[in-house]
Amino acid sequence: MTQEALLIEIGTEELPPNSLKKLAQAFQQNVADSLTKININFENISWYATPKRLALSFSAIDIKQPDQIVEKRGPAVSAAFDSEGNPTKAAIGWAKGNGIEVSEAERLVTDKGEWLLLKKHQEGKALQALLGDVIEQSLQKLPIPKPMKWGAGNQEFVRPIHNITIVLGSQTVQCNIKNMDSSNLVRGHRYHSPDFYELDHASNYLESLQKRFVQADYEARKAAIQEGLIKAANKLNATVQIEEDLLEEVTALVEWPVVLSASFEEHFLSVPKEALIYTMKGDQRYFPLLSESGDLLPKFLFVSNIESKSPDKVISGNEKVIRPRLADAKFFYESDLKTPFKDLSSKLDSVVFQKQLGTILERTQRIAELAKAIASKLGANTEEAYTAGLLSKNDLVTNMVLEFPAMQGIMGKYYAKAAGYSDDVANAIYEQYLPAFSGDSLPQTKVGSCVALAEKLDTLVGIFATGQIPKGDKDPFALRRAAIGILRICNENQFDIELDWLINQSTKLVQSKFDATLEQSNVVAFLFNRLKAIYLDMGYDNGVIQSVLSTESNVVSDFDLRVQAIAKFTEHSSATTLIEANKRVANFLKKSADTDVDVKSLSISPDYFESEYEKSLYNAINAVEKTVNELLAKQSYADALNELATLKQVIDDFFANVMVNSDNPQIKLNRLAMLYRLRALFLNIADVSLLS
Repeated sequence: MTQEALLIEIGTEELPPNSLKKLAQAFQQNVADSLTKININFENISWYATPKRLALSFSAIDIKQPDQIVEKRGPAVSAAFDSEGNPTKAAIGWAKGNGIEVSEAERLVTDKGEWLLLKKHQEGKALQALLGDVIEQSLQKLPIPKPMKWGAGNQEFVRPIHNITIVLGSQTVQCNIKNMDSSNLVRGHRYHSPDFYELDHASNYLESLQKRFVQADYEARKAAIQEGLIKAANKLNATVQIEEDLLEEVTALVEWPVVLSASFEEHFLSVPKEALIYTMKGDQRYFPLLSESGDLLPKFLFVSNIESKSPDKVISGNEKVIRPRLADAKFFYESDLKTPFKDLSSKLDSVVFQKQLGTILERTQRIAELAKAIASKLGANTEEAYTAGLLSKNDLVTNMVLEFPAMQGIMGKYYAKAAGYSDDVANAIYEQYLPAFSGDSLPQTKVGSCVALAEKLDTLVGIFATGQIPKGDKDPFALRRAAIGILRICNENQFDIELDWLINQSTKLVQSKFDATLEQSNVVAFLFNRLKAIYLDMGYDNGVIQSVLSTESNVVSDFDLRVQAIAKFTEHSSATTLIEANKRVANFLKKSADTDVDVKSLSISPDYFESEYEKSLYNAINAVEKTVNELLAKQSYADALNELATLKQVIDDFFANVMVNSDNPQIKLNRLAMLYRLRALFLNIADVSLLS
């Protein structure tokens, strides 16, 4: 099959930067899927994207569909001919509809009968005749939440379209898409090369645009920006702060990136650096520069979309733009410092947190009480935890946070320090929000951990009390994130603290807002569902997780130790035998539970042993029990399982030679009591009978 290079470009007005990459990748996938469905083969499809274009390039693509033999089944032979062998109306009609005589039809014979059959050679369509529909449908399927209309027509797209360029090899593919005729015309950079030019060959797309100041390859452009930022920072003996989201956004905003450096007055550095950095990044998409010690420098880098003959003017313009924003930040900060930080609490009484849960002031009082209780449990400073809880939301009513909401917690830390509070109190005000997202860092102080737990528990328990439980993708109060934060803080800090205790403490503080007694079990179940999801994402087997969940281990760090031990145990040479033995024991005990006898309360009497195998198992259990219990007390679950694995042979011998369900009820109960004692040793770690 003959193949050619293919280029498709959709030229537009400025595309939204935050969705540019997603649109380009979706366009590629949609076109690839459509081509596959119509049996067009291709090689090396690449997507390109700039603020003013989405493009696809194929290094080689079939110029037509392959020819194929099409089979059309007609009526059954029994219905196609009458008793004299003449064609019926059904056969004649089918044949006429397919342009043949009945006599020209072949026969299809199967074990279910015989039918008339037409085998017809169908020539494949030319790619040029198919591309219009392929592109139209692919554009229609793009993830565009709010499409725009333009002109007098009813066509819609993410932004108005200015050109549709389709070139196959050196030929222009003629078609109409969204009421616009395609061409071989491409536009260069809007300032450096604004005119359309003819693309002479599909394979020359990138090179031709490069000559016209457009770097169309998104990933190459991104890499060039990153490299340019690092080089510029090195020249200034500084470190550039490059966040992936900002780098992606800037890449989507420019076609010809030029990295330049600028500066601002040093007096702005009296403002906390996080506020200045937020202003530079969020408002202007600038890249801050830091010294070796991590201090903010009065310099920044930015990426221009033009290669100016007078870069000083471009730099000066950006310095003029950033100065008022920094001045605002400085004004807000200095104004906030004039009000004692603790006095801001009174303003929180007029801000509603949630209708049923009261104001934010009431919320901080609950957080303070809960943080103090948690601190007492964990051996942290209770007074500092209480103070940090009371002050935790004061910065929400400051000028700085009202202007820059993302600064909550951060500014609270600085205002608390300025007011003379200890570092632990100040840091806890910031750390209450950690972790803020998946993979985010945890609070670094014990007081901060206490406040962070209290803040998340108050949200989780409080919102559950209102009945607004997350459903599907809807989680307006971010309760899943709060739950994961609680679990991570407890686990990664190895806090010996029970989840049900935490929930109970929080529930007692929220209860006064409700007449009915609050149900805590739903919150517990929610947390354990999140815990299970975390370990599934980590790659642990569901059976391993369920075996530990069955023990109702309430301490997250302890749960983690058990999961790791059970996962390791499944690889032990004796694991299969011991798992099966536990399943058999579980079945015996389950059946005995249907009787009036409580096996748990029975003692084991060697007088009822009838064989050496019973005695051997009894002695083996006695031999390991003390050691196992000592290891369990130290949470050495893996070592305890290894000790239990030494029972493999005596357990095998017991089941091979002893019938548990003896006709003698005393002997049977004695054996069940011994099996219960054996199973209890495993259940102290996990229910291994749930393993596969």
